[in-house]
Amino acid sequence: MAIERKQHSAEFKRDAVRMITQGGKSASQGARTLGINSNMLRKWKGQLALAQETQAAGRQGYEAFPGQGRVHDEELVKLRRENAALKMERDVLKKAIAIFAEPAPR
Repeated sequence: MAIERKQHSAEFKRDAVRMITQGGKSASQGARTLGINSNMLRKWKGQLALAQETQAAGRQGYEAFPGQGRVHDEELVKLRRENAALKMERDVLKKAIAIFAEPAPR
């Protein structure tokens, strides 16, 4: 029998982290209150801290809790096309290396 995983919104995760950082509770106490695993709460805290550090440094690219982990269809199609093009380029380069690696005819 498959166990269904709980999915929490980004807002829930931020509130949970805020509860332990500003509320004065430990991760274990907060996790018990919310009915989640304390390791999960610590993981969310680390992800949020990394996102805030990245943002404070003026860099983009890391967002805490970006979504449900599903890649949009358009993005998936684009990545598959790019992957196919890169494989073709790799194969061409392998053939070129094989040609240039052969000894020159005398």
